[in-house]
Amino acid sequence: MSKITCFKAYDIRGKLGTELNEEIAYKIGRAYGQIYQPKTVAIGCDIRLSSESLKQATIRGLNDAGVNVLDLGMTGTEEVYFAAFHLDVQGGIEVTASHNPMDYNGMKLVRENARPISADTGLKDIQALAESGEFTPVEHKGSVQSYNILPEFIEHLMTYIEPSKIRPMKLVMNAGNGAAGHVVDAIEQKFQSLNIPVELVKIHNDADGTFPNGIPNPILVENRDSTRNAVLEHQADMGIAWDGDFDRCFLFDEKGQFIEGYYIVGLLAQAFLLKQTGEKIVHDPRLVWNTFDVVAQYQGEAIQSKSGHAFIKDVMREHNAVYGGEMSAHHYFRDFAYCDSGMIPWLLVLSVLSETGQSLSSLVEEMIAKFPCSGEINFKVADTQATIQKIFEHYASQNPTIDQTDGVSLDFGTWRFNVRASNTEPLLRLNIESRRDQNPRPMQDYVDELTQLIQA
Repeated sequence: MSKITCFKAYDIRGKLGTELNEEIAYKIGRAYGQIYQPKTVAIGCDIRLSSESLKQATIRGLNDAGVNVLDLGMTGTEEVYFAAFHLDVQGGIEVTASHNPMDYNGMKLVRENARPISADTGLKDIQALAESGEFTPVEHKGSVQSYNILPEFIEHLMTYIEPSKIRPMKLVMNAGNGAAGHVVDAIEQKFQSLNIPVELVKIHNDADGTFPNGIPNPILVENRDSTRNAVLEHQADMGIAWDGDFDRCFLFDEKGQFIEGYYIVGLLAQAFLLKQTGEKIVHDPRLVWNTFDVVAQYQGEAIQSKSGHAFIKDVMREHNAVYGGEMSAHHYFRDFAYCDSGMIPWLLVLSVLSETGQSLSSLVEEMIAKFPCSGEINFKVADTQATIQKIFEHYASQNPTIDQTDGVSLDFGTWRFNVRASNTEPLLRLNIESRRDQNPRPMQDYVDELTQLIQA
């Protein structure tokens, strides 16, 4: 029984050759098929050079477990999610390493209706069976059929906007040579056929597994220049950049400024509440005041959840929430089977820009001015829990309001912070925000104060 080390809390990710190869991919497909016994599974892969062969190995494993496969070809993760709830299939697999380095790959797995499979809900069972190799032979092998999900996916995306209300705009689209380009092309054609007056300026649009412009991960500051420069050069109304499997999108305003994910949550909450008041909006506990403010202003209900897609999706289902947002640029939608999408957010922002007649910078400037934040700051510490306890004790005498939904949030009325251990890395993550109207003290003061405390 050989140990397989590529299983993580939410998905599968590992170094090629040693942690993930075709043999391991075969075993994962075989184990998935044997445990869930779906009739049919949809599978796609990103543009990495190793993805197609890993996908084919996974298909062989599924087929040998008696499962029929719809091969979607090169797709983003959300196209697989969409297939998993839209088609008559009982699960989906995307072969992707998203924004990880070149020598990595991985998989994201879902069940029927695109329900997530994470460590708590079946990933460990798949790992155990793949490691043991105790596969039961089947009488009938499964079949493979190619399927193009793109036209149906585009039709679904169009339900989030009202074409007649979209005003003329120019958008920069940066697919980062990842999987997003083919969807951008299809949306461009759809806009033209519907006479939607939006011009798309496409950069790094061709899918290229050698990633000539670097691995697409716009959360890294050094990866933002190409989008920013194109927005300024083309005098665009907005810039959009995606990661490799495009389940996260990152927005730039018309001045080329990157917008923190926190304020996008507020914008998307506004987009839904403009359509329908009273809807529930789920958010994570790291930064909250702007979300509370927007949701109250547009007559919705804000509900807090622990960070991480499995938790957010569960809370959304429980409360029938229309939208859930994390400041890490993951955005979840009820009409998208509670899954995250990197295409729906920018379409909704396009709607808000059209309906309000405001520029993107003016929409977020007000939020940023009212509730400035530090952005997420990561610290490598020897013992995350001991450090959190030290911070807790340091501020106890100031009698903050304490919330322990996820890590520890301390609220002092005019400023607050959340500190939590990363789910995926040995890091302590810190987020600070303040109320500018009640607290003129610069954000940097709080950053310095907590940095000293954490590093002492």
